[in-house]
Amino acid sequence: MGDKLVRFSITIPKELLEYIDKNLINKGYSSRSEFIRDLVRETIVNDRWSEGKDEVVGVLTVIYDHHQRELTQKMIDLQHSKYINIICTTHVHLDHHNCLETIIISGKPSEIESISVKISGLKGVKFAKLTKTSKLEI
Repeated sequence: MGDKLVRFSITIPKELLEYIDKNLINKGYSSRSEFIRDLVRETIVNDRWSEGKDEVVGVLTVIYDHHQRELTQKMIDLQHSKYINIICTTHVHLDHHNCLETIIISGKPSEIESISVKISGLKGVKFAKLTKTSKLEI
């Protein structure tokens, strides 16, 4: 790993520790330390999105009715209309009517959120969720 690790202790209520331990098992964490590291990393990502200065990455997951007239063209037009970088899209046919698409987007948080809201609001979109992330150098 090469990183210098620092050991520290925290004091928390017993019930909270029991909750953490239960979730460690359910989510496959190898230790309490790794669980806490993930919580801190998640906070860092959320801070980067809130600050809005740095380029971040989002994954927009969309389920839509592919029979909805001109929906796919509207989605493509939106992806080309902003100063964001569409890194990759994945398209999956779920059944005769429904498609699932993931759109990996990099750019400023406000721009990614704006395009996500616009795509989510298109007629024929049944579900849309933006997952926020960013580079972590910690």
